[in-house]
Amino acid sequence: MKKQAVLSLSGGMDSSTVLLHLLANDYEVTALSFDYGQKHNVELERAAELIEYLAKNGHPVKYQRITLQGLVSLLNSNLVKGGEDVPEGHYEEENMKDTVVPNRNKMFSSIIQAVALSIANAKDCPVAIAMGIHAGDHAIYPDCRQEFRDADYKAFTEGNWDADRVAYYTPYLNGDKFDILKDGEVCCEKLGLDFDEVYKRTNTSYKPTAEGLSDYKSASSVERIEAFLKLGRKDPVAYVDGWETAKTHVEKLLADHA
Repeated sequence: MKKQAVLSLSGGMDSSTVLLHLLANDYEVTALSFDYGQKHNVELERAAELIEYLAKNGHPVKYQRITLQGLVSLLNSNLVKGGEDVPEGHYEEENMKDTVVPNRNKMFSSIIQAVALSIANAKDCPVAIAMGIHAGDHAIYPDCRQEFRDADYKAFTEGNWDADRVAYYTPYLNGDKFDILKDGEVCCEKLGLDFDEVYKRTNTSYKPTAEGLSDYKSASSVERIEAFLKLGRKDPVAYVDGWETAKTHVEKLLADHA
């Protein structure tokens, strides 16, 4: 039996690369996507497209989309429908706290833990909860901090029998978004996948257009473009005003923050 892993697949660059990493390392993966009323829900479409692409290329993944839409009107965040506009700029700027969704990772982790433990008990085997967390995770998101993850895992083990069957797997913990993307290149080659075909089926923009074009001014987009620039590759995702304009904007922004 293959190693088992459960992954929260947002449709973004990080979690999509973790999925590649798991497949390249012989895991059988259960991937979950969450619809919580996010404005950038094109990411859910991209996640489904990636799963379909992988299956057609010999890498099937068990995939489930979980809807939490009843929360939309109850959540106070610029990232969900009904909130104020998503701010632009760099993640170091104070206004980026407006993109925090209260308790988001806790909501997701509770469901992921339940699924992982269910698989562990049904198959009588250890199960990994895979995460794309990295050294660049942002101080503005408290639920991305190690202190939160440790406390959350302790609560999980205290509240469930045999929870020690489930453990976290964080291959990028000491790297950054560039390291993640670089590993994505390696995994695509190992799996016989086209890098551009994979990454055009991801979304990192918090402010995509209605047609699904990525912005290049919100912090999430800036960070993604920075990683592609460092890797020396063109991002295959379609940007408003095109790749060259997006590239130039981010290069100037990074120079200003240097």
